[in-house]
Formats: sequence, structure tokens, C-alpha cells
Amino acid sequence: MKPTSSLYPRVHIDSGPCRAVGQAGGVLLTRTIAVSGLGAALARELGPWRKPLAVHTPAKVVLDLAVTLALGGDCLADVALLRAEPGVYGLVGSDPTISRMIATLAADPDALAAIHRARASARAQVWALAGEQAPDHGASARQPVVIDLDATLVTAHSEKELAAATFKKGFGFHPLCAFVDHGAAGTGEPLAILLRAGNAGSNTAADHLTVIKQALAQLPGHQPGTRPGRKILIRTDAAGCTHQVVQWLTGQRLSYSLGFTLPFHTAELLEKIPEQVWVPALDADGEVRDGAWVAELTGLLDLSGWPPGMRVIARKERPHPGAQLRLTDVDGHRITAFATNTVRGQLAELELRHRRRARAEDRIRIAKDTGLTNLPLHGFAQNQLWCALIELALDLTAWCQLLALTDTEARRWEPKRLRLRLFTIPATLIRTGRRTRLRLAVHAPWSNLATQALARLTVLTAPT
Repeated sequence: MKPTSSLYPRVHIDSGPCRAVGQAGGVLLTRTIAVSGLGAALARELGPWRKPLAVHTPAKVVLDLAVTLALGGDCLADVALLRAEPGVYGLVGSDPTISRMIATLAADPDALAAIHRARASARAQVWALAGEQAPDHGASARQPVVIDLDATLVTAHSEKELAAATFKKGFGFHPLCAFVDHGAAGTGEPLAILLRAGNAGSNTAADHLTVIKQALAQLPGHQPGTRPGRKILIRTDAAGCTHQVVQWLTGQRLSYSLGFTLPFHTAELLEKIPEQVWVPALDADGEVRDGAWVAELTGLLDLSGWPPGMRVIARKERPHPGAQLRLTDVDGHRITAFATNTVRGQLAELELRHRRRARAEDRIRIAKDTGLTNLPLHGFAQNQLWCALIELALDLTAWCQLLALTDTEARRWEPKRLRLRLFTIPATLIRTGRRTRLRLAVHAPWSNLATQALARLTVLTAPT
């Protein structure tokens, strides 16, 4: 039997005009823009920066770049992906036009504020349409809206404005981010990304307060100057647990769950806790975790310098097999702690709630897969605007999942999987009479899911 010369079919290749559309699944994002009212909000807010007789408006340029990032681009030039498909994405500005627009918007701080106002307006519309699936549905002190804060490092491979050495001996930036948690059923939405120099401190109270205020401004129904109340929970690691931050959170009556650094004599404190006081901790599924316990340390610590109402809860755990012991371990147990002002709930449940702060690391990974891995521009203000474009791209992806992908599994898909399964579905553009129809390839494995998602977006009422 003669062996085959190739494992794949041999095809003859040429190029020429055709009706095929690349990145056809991106129509999910353009429909989300329409349903959320983001396009109208950006057109309204960025109207002052539109030049007379301009063909490409600031709103369209900004949205084109956001959609490009959502589809996998990581620089301004990648907008060519959209420019090649005018039947789906409309007219897209040239590279010089987009560069000039970015320079114009970055030069005026009010433009950045205008983009954030448009995002907040669209978020309110999306959460209203989401109904029971909205993050703020039924929000209360027992089931609050959770805002996670975390910082990350972004490497700069060339000299960029305010790029500096980082604490991990790298070179770049140290942005601080805030995300609203969608819980186990979904992913999350970015609320704020504060770009900082690489040598910015991890526990800088002023930066944490700036990001928290920016995040609160993005929440539907939030009124500046009012105290949000306990239905909002601020969750972060020990870098955010400073006297200034906790004092401000207490004054705003916000709930908080913050990593807490224990004192040097922790071993002596733990000896004072009777064995029966320690209660079993819970695993990620809410089941009892073997080899882990929690107990309250509030009465054993001197918290006189902290605001009233603070509780400190400790967790001790046997390290995993093969884990290296640390100097802070006590009697072979790894000790961690967090501070909270929540007075109701079992200790194990409060500790599990705090440990779920690790979802912020997933959100940052998603952000880095949507343009945050490398800041492509030179100026600091331009890169801060780039972070706003990343926020828009992440918003569009999260809103599309929230409104259109009601399937539990698809709501949790990260960008890489969304691009592979939905955004790159092949399609053909068909023009009949006065209509243009985008026909998704039925043989694509997830074309049915995309069709159902588009049908849901079509049913939703777009704002006028």
C-alpha cells in the first residue's frame, strides 16, 4: 500500500475577491455596543473633540480600537483587522487618523473623564437589562456587590514616559486595578485601571483611595458625595489595609475585607487560643477543608489605632506536600489573616469570601490578554488612555457574556476561548435588495451558540 504524502488535503491556493468575512463573530461586540448604548454615550461625551466636517468621529475611533483589543489586537495598527471588513465594522480610520485622534484625546484630561462617564452610563443600561443576572441584583449587607482591588506589573521593553524599575527588579509600570466580581457564574467587569510608574509603592493609600473612588463612580445609582453603604464590599490584599484606607472606608460605611499583616509575636497570640475555638475552614466549593482552621484574633490584638468595628480573623493551614516552610509559619502551620467590619456570618464563610479575592488575579490575566501585557505608546497620558481602551474592550466582552451568553459555561469563557470559538466564526456577506445579511457558517462548531446569542441581543431594547 502506497503511503500518503500528506496528512491533510492538498488544495490549490490563490487570492481574489470573495464574500467571505473574517472575524465575523465580532458582530456580537457591535450588537452589544448598540444594545448597551455605549456608542450613543461616547458620541455624546466625546462630541466636543469632534472636528468640523470630520469623517471619523472620536467615538467611532475609540470603539474601533476597543473592539480590536477584544478580538485580540495589542497595538493601534491592529485596527486593520476591522478596516478590512467594512461590511461588518463600517468605515475605519487610517493609521495616521487614529494616531492623531489618540494624541488629541490624551492631551486633554477631560477626554478621559468623558470616556469614563460614557462607560458608567452604558453599565447602568446593561445591568438594568440583565435583571436578575446583574451584579447588583438584590444587593445587601449580606450579599454585597464585591469590588476587588489588585496591582500588577507591566514590562516596558523600551524607554517610555514614567517607566521605572519595579520591586521585582524589572522595568515598566505598576498599575492598580479594580474589578466588580460576577461570582462563580461569570467573569467580571473592570471599573478602574490606574496607571502608575514602575516604582510606585504597593501599599500607597492615596492610590488605593483614588481607584476605589473611580470604581464607585462606575456603579449604577452611585451619587457623588453620598455614602454607598454596606451593600458594597471592598476586597483587597494586605497592601490596601492601611490606617488611611480603613478610616475612609469606615467613614463611607462601606463593607471591607482586607488582608491583614499579623504582628511579630503571632506565635504567642496563637498559643492563647484554645484548640476548641478553631473551627474548620471551607474549600472553594464550601465544603469542610481538611487541615485548615479559622479563629478570631480581635480580642488578642491591640487595635486601638484602627477605626472601631474592625475584626481580625486568622487562618492556619498545614502546607501542601512539598511546599517550602516560611519564617512566619507557626508549628508547621501557615498563618494568614484578614480584617473585616462584617459582623454577621460564620467565621469560615467570611474567610472563604475573603479568599475568593483571588479572582482578581484572573481578571488581571484577562486584562493582559486584552492589551495590558504591553503598553504600546510612549507618552504616559497616551498609555493611560490605552488603559481606558482596555477597560472598554473588557466591558464589551463582559457585557456580551452577561446579556447574550446566558449559558453558564460560556459566561465564564476567557478571551482566548471566546476568540477561538465565537469571534473567528467564518461567514459570508450576502446582499439582497436593500438588505445586507451576514450568514454564519453552519458547519462551525459554535455557530449555533453565536446565533442564539445574537438573537438575545436583538430582542433586548436598545436605548434611544
